[in-house]
Amino acid sequence: MGFVLLWYGLMQFITQQVFNVSLYDQAIPRDLVANLILGAILYGITRNLRWYIPTIAVILTVIHLSNAGKIAVLGGPIMPDDFLAVRNLFLLLEGWQLFAIIAIVVIPLLLLLAMTAWRRKRTWILLSSVSITAAAVILAPVPVVHAMDDWFGNVVWNQRGNFEDRGLLIHLTQETARYLAHGKNPPTAEEVETALAKLQPIPALHSLPPPANNTPQRNVHLIVLESFWDPALLTAAGFSDDPLDPGFRVLWRETGNSHALSPVFGGYTANTEFEVLCGFPVTEDSVFFEGGLRHDVPCLPRLLGSEGYRTIASHPNIAAFWNRVNAYQRIGFDTYWSINDFVSDDINRDFLSDSSMYRQVMEKTGPLIDAGLPVFNYILTIFGHLDYPLNAQRPAVIEASSGSKMVQDYANTIYYKSRELMAFLKLLRARDPQGLIVLFGDHLPFLGPNFDGFTDSGLLADNRSKFDADMFHTLVATPLIIIDGQKGPQQVGDVPVYQLPQLILDMLGNQQPSLMRMSKAPGGMTLRPLPGMYFVGDVGERKMCHLGGDQDANSSKDDACNGTAQWVRALTTLTQDLFNGHQHSLQTW
Repeated sequence: MGFVLLWYGLMQFITQQVFNVSLYDQAIPRDLVANLILGAILYGITRNLRWYIPTIAVILTVIHLSNAGKIAVLGGPIMPDDFLAVRNLFLLLEGWQLFAIIAIVVIPLLLLLAMTAWRRKRTWILLSSVSITAAAVILAPVPVVHAMDDWFGNVVWNQRGNFEDRGLLIHLTQETARYLAHGKNPPTAEEVETALAKLQPIPALHSLPPPANNTPQRNVHLIVLESFWDPALLTAAGFSDDPLDPGFRVLWRETGNSHALSPVFGGYTANTEFEVLCGFPVTEDSVFFEGGLRHDVPCLPRLLGSEGYRTIASHPNIAAFWNRVNAYQRIGFDTYWSINDFVSDDINRDFLSDSSMYRQVMEKTGPLIDAGLPVFNYILTIFGHLDYPLNAQRPAVIEASSGSKMVQDYANTIYYKSRELMAFLKLLRARDPQGLIVLFGDHLPFLGPNFDGFTDSGLLADNRSKFDADMFHTLVATPLIIIDGQKGPQQVGDVPVYQLPQLILDMLGNQQPSLMRMSKAPGGMTLRPLPGMYFVGDVGERKMCHLGGDQDANSSKDDACNGTAQWVRALTTLTQDLFNGHQHSLQTW
């Protein structure tokens, strides 16, 4: 056990010095004990020290450094959902990156298999004991979660703080039990009925007049832009020029500089997709397309499809990434064009350029538009992914005096993304002048570990636990432009992404009953739920409110939180029931 102790100390030193990630002092003893227990179990099944030492060293290195790396990039520790997401990395990565992720997964597994003394009786006794314990957690995760929450605490909105207070192995055990418990107790019919009563009522089916046969069905073009944000806010970067296209600035200004409020930062685009397509907020730290969407649901594509629209999703990525094949089918898309449906004629390392994607989507959808067939044209770009590569046809034109290569690369990416977008909008508006166009960024970019890049300009603190309500707003606010046909750009202010579907339906004049209207915030408030918390209100009046688990001392206790907490909980209940529960809401409604 002496080696485990020394290696654990080395891991703590590396994560602190390289990633600026460390545990609270009181958590180190319990985390050390957990690592020693893991070491003891592996020692009990090993053939000899020659196999044991490299195996335990590799396993501890992989889990501790992977966790520190995720915190540095996305601000939160490893969660059970991340193990499911590993398969997406195999689909996305190439070259040395693919080799690295394969090595990270395969080498520890091969070492573990090779070191195990399979013919010893002690090995099978230990493996049986571990299996029985794991089975108990799988079969009865709820009491395990309650017990561990009592012992170690749980602050849902601050998962990094949970890790820092628990230690990595305890954190993973506790959150794995919570993940397993998630589907064990779906909302009952009574709970759903209570939740529906707390949400703003919607008209019943019989109270609405049938749609007129001569009502024009306008095309809807919904464009979600990868990592699209305004780099000019990085005042410390010292850019040589404004990265955003001047025409985009003018257009955005016509909207009153409206913003979409995303559920995520730096990644997990699929959660933004779920919200804008289904009209319900993501309130858990997981990828909703992966485990939260298990039923066919009347989301925006299905609703429009039932009214004669051709519903098309375009995303030049591996088709199965983030479970999109199943997710798109469940929410009602007729057609899904993925990477194999596009000609890779303009690639920025691994990513098809926006201009090529727009051109090819127009080639496919243009005949439908010209024929007067109503189209729901959903476009998700891929150009703009970390680490913001450009090809030879897109030389860097923006310099950053701050010296941050990543910030400068991102600014040049936005330079080209905004110009290619404006060129496409010109063509699209000319070809479909009555069309409803909605476009926004899926999330803010990653610009460095621990929110580096943003901290330099005073936009964010280096840890979520230090954020105030305005910082959380900054964390999720991306440019939003809505062009309502001949009416032109619309001033809609800050709109949480989950409320965009009901806004789209309103602009289409579509008043058919829809569960997506249930997410209309009380009193017209701007209310953005995030895992374990939400912020409410507009600039100068924003309040940060916490939900569930331990409450932070800085949590607002005023009426803004007290008057909205029940609404957020009710909407969460409805989300759980509708997408992965018994769907009582469909029967009740």
